[in-house]
Amino acid sequence: MSHLFVTNPFDASSIGKVKLSSESEVEAALAIAEKTHRNNKKGLPKYERAAILKKAAEIMKGRANELALLIASEGGKPLIDAKVEVERAIDGVETCASEIANNSGSEVPMDLTPAGKGKMAFTIKEPIGPVVAISAFNHPLNLIVHQVGPAVAAGNPVIVKPADDTPLCCEAFIKILHQAGLAPEWAQFICCDVSVAQKLVTDERVAFFSFIGSSAVGWKLRSLLAPGTRVALEHGGVAPVIVCPSANKDLLVPSLVKGGFYHSGQVCVSVQRVFCVDSSGKELADSLADQASKLVVGNAIEAETECGPLIRNKEVDRVEDWVAEAVDAGAQVVCGGKKLSSSCYAPTVLLNPPETCRVSRQEIFGPVISVYDKENLNEAILQANDLQYAFQASVFSDSHSEIMDIVNRLDGSAIMVNEHSAFRVDWMPFAGRKNSGFGVGGIPHSIEEMSQSKMVVFSFN
Repeated sequence: MSHLFVTNPFDASSIGKVKLSSESEVEAALAIAEKTHRNNKKGLPKYERAAILKKAAEIMKGRANELALLIASEGGKPLIDAKVEVERAIDGVETCASEIANNSGSEVPMDLTPAGKGKMAFTIKEPIGPVVAISAFNHPLNLIVHQVGPAVAAGNPVIVKPADDTPLCCEAFIKILHQAGLAPEWAQFICCDVSVAQKLVTDERVAFFSFIGSSAVGWKLRSLLAPGTRVALEHGGVAPVIVCPSANKDLLVPSLVKGGFYHSGQVCVSVQRVFCVDSSGKELADSLADQASKLVVGNAIEAETECGPLIRNKEVDRVEDWVAEAVDAGAQVVCGGKKLSSSCYAPTVLLNPPETCRVSRQEIFGPVISVYDKENLNEAILQANDLQYAFQASVFSDSHSEIMDIVNRLDGSAIMVNEHSAFRVDWMPFAGRKNSGFGVGGIPHSIEEMSQSKMVVFSFN
């Protein structure tokens, strides 16, 4: 029996292990999911789903500290932020339970033309069928909740494969669901090699595929899906922030520091590109650097740590290469710009890297904010939009007309006003545009995506 060994990304200390599933075990899991759906087309009764999810939330509350330490240990998210993730995950499970009541059909008017006279129609919601979810490392508990919780709420059997770096939180959540009363065939945990995972995803029995991870992998898997499989892809962005002269600097600086260096920048909507209208970039970069340079970098399990390690040592090397490229091309390092160890990179602020550099065009997924001087708003928006990625974005201004002008012209699925681009609550729609994703996430929206409508037409003629 082979296992996947899990280590702390800061110092590679051992945390635990999970069993690696073989191709035959994955086949068995698919067969179980397909049979479960076939025998329960309507899913579990809604009151049972709600009771299970509410019970799971209560169990999580009793294990909150344990789960937070697990997040910090395997994922490298600072303990202070890991505790917030647990709170969000609990809220998310409770939201899944409460949203079951809203997952309903509606009347379809028939008599809008003479052909519909004497007829009545309405829709009902049904589970879509077996859900396969592949998740990412950066929110190892809450992302699982966002994928598995809606599947359970919608009445579907679900198979979930976590990121190889962070399987323990996922395994813990699936066991909590079982403890709360969900039969094992309704939620199955799988860890497997890439080749086996691809067979899992592309199987014709999969009704819905939920993916959180890199765009290269997500789009490739989408192209391989069996006909009829519906899909939601959540990739990354290269989040732009427009800073106008009227912006409140006391609000702006701490917000951008949080949005850029939270989880060491390993967030799909993390602040990455900050465009200063009126060429005041140096002043803002200095203010950001003053706070960023004071952040405590270290082992995420330590209470004082504010920025933890990157998930793998090779990611530290990659960030170092990207920053070096920008500096060689003319960017100024205002703070950071160096490796602190094999697993940690210093919180970094760059000033005016060229538009052609990778820090300006690709998601860095590391603790680096780039600040750009722009002479006018048009120039700022032009560069902000000039990528094949669009997710969440931000504008900081005290002018309502200016705000609405930017909101209307800035490309993004959500525009934050006087708030950093990484802001999120778990019930709001969450969706990437262009290469940044496909479909809509957020718990109520995922439940809707994992359901299908059936219309019933009655004739009284």
